[in-house]
Amino acid sequence: MILNSFNLDGKVAIVTGCNRGLGQGIAVGLAQAGCHIVGVSSSGSVETQKKVEAIGRQFIDIRANLMKLDDIPAIVQQTVEHFGKVDILVNNAGIIRREDAINFSESDWDDVMDINLKTAFFLSQAVAKKFIAQGSGGKIINIASMLSFQGGIRVPSYTASKSGIAGLTKLLANEWAKHGINVNAISPGYMATDNTAQLRQDEKRNQEILDRIPAERWGKPEDLSGPAVFLASDAASYIQGYTLAVDGGWLAR
Repeated sequence: MILNSFNLDGKVAIVTGCNRGLGQGIAVGLAQAGCHIVGVSSSGSVETQKKVEAIGRQFIDIRANLMKLDDIPAIVQQTVEHFGKVDILVNNAGIIRREDAINFSESDWDDVMDINLKTAFFLSQAVAKKFIAQGSGGKIINIASMLSFQGGIRVPSYTASKSGIAGLTKLLANEWAKHGINVNAISPGYMATDNTAQLRQDEKRNQEILDRIPAERWGKPEDLSGPAVFLASDAASYIQGYTLAVDGGWLAR
């Protein structure tokens, strides 16, 4: 039966930045489909852990500084020590800094690029090595953005990093598909999260955004649950290097 292809019972998923927002929505969705969750964040994921365990899945809370690469080996090691394997990686952790390009600082550039792109690559590399050693393939889902397709304004490092994520997704798919590793991305539209609070509080800008979204609403974290489960499942086994827009029709307008 086709629905069996979406079943993730017993799978182990590492989800970065799952303490709130989109990461929490994805982690809970994967847990509902059967996954145990390894939540990686800088401050802990207490609320997400409660939601996942209420579903009856295990949750391991790993606190790590994803601005640097030092903690990456421990993330993979702790996952495998506890569960014996890893099946799925969701590179969701990210930050944004807003300033006119003419005034944008080097530190704001480096901070965003480090966590949004550099860490995503090296964590993918570490997990892919484990996938290959396990011999059973795996799934990597990167979180891209509308700014993987568009330029945006006042977020130069964010646009660069998310454009990079879309390109990196293709490259990794090209190299790792032969190992049974699927690498794809989800590009959320305008979502009601902490990262967009400033936009939503600006009445004029908020209305401009809503006027362009055919669905006539901001997205919610749970809107990413279904796409994440799909890309993490056997139903997506022949999808490689694709960035799926979940945007309420924003790009179609």
